[in-house]
Amino acid sequence: MIALPADEVAWAAQLACILEATAWKPGNVSRMHDFADCRFEDFLVSAVAVGPAFREAARSPVGKTILEAVRATRRLVGTNTNLGLAIALAPLAKAVGTGHPDGLRAAVAEVLEGLSVEDARMAYEAIRVASPAGLGKVQRCDVYDDDVDVTLRAAMELARDRDALAGEYVTGFELAFEVGYATLLIHWEAGRKLSDSILQTFLTILARRPDSLIARKNGPAASERVSGLAQGVLKHGGVFSEEGLEELKNLDVELRDERHRLNPGTTADLVAAAIFIFLVEGRKLHSFKDLLKCW
Repeated sequence: MIALPADEVAWAAQLACILEATAWKPGNVSRMHDFADCRFEDFLVSAVAVGPAFREAARSPVGKTILEAVRATRRLVGTNTNLGLAIALAPLAKAVGTGHPDGLRAAVAEVLEGLSVEDARMAYEAIRVASPAGLGKVQRCDVYDDDVDVTLRAAMELARDRDALAGEYVTGFELAFEVGYATLLIHWEAGRKLSDSILQTFLTILARRPDSLIARKNGPAASERVSGLAQGVLKHGGVFSEEGLEELKNLDVELRDERHRLNPGTTADLVAAAIFIFLVEGRKLHSFKDLLKCW
């Protein structure tokens, strides 16, 4: 794997955020749907904000990239738009800047193995700055503890059963690579539109792993029910059939309310990770205009 220049690492991270937000997905903010406290434009501004942090990602600790991305976002928007995105993309961005001889997956594994206690401290500070919805209290390694004495990977190991992004830190981004990126690549290479491929990837991840944000806000039964609904959409063909599109519309109605408590936000973060991998694995930044022609 050839190490990406710092500017291209930043572009890949920013474009992953923009493409994820721009692709319509049931229950998420999009160009057609805002939330009461968060608009589509907030996500675009947030993508601009994280650029400097990700430009330094190859040379910075993962925790610092997460913290700097969240701090920069807070200076420009008034709500938590991208904590999960920063957590998902920071190890990938550091890995792609290394030029590991065995490829990106091996580079990611090496980055995760090297996470430190200081990474955990900075990531915890980022979580406190972002103040995400549905954040509870845990007995060990709570984000509001005065002192952190475990590495970021160890902290993620403790949280893996209740948070899909934590699980990615433990499994070497298994969902992002083996489900998200694999699905996105298959549909893109089959000649599908990029936006449709992203939506089908979203549904595939949601069907495979119940959304952590939904579980935090509503309990595991609710997240498992939504995952089952996504499975039903896929059984009808997903975005690639008329019946599937009807089921998608029904799912979107099911997931929307004034408090957006059924927003599959963690799934969206995993989609962004898959898009980032998609952009860098095939060096698609060099032909990005061709991607947009098939949006």
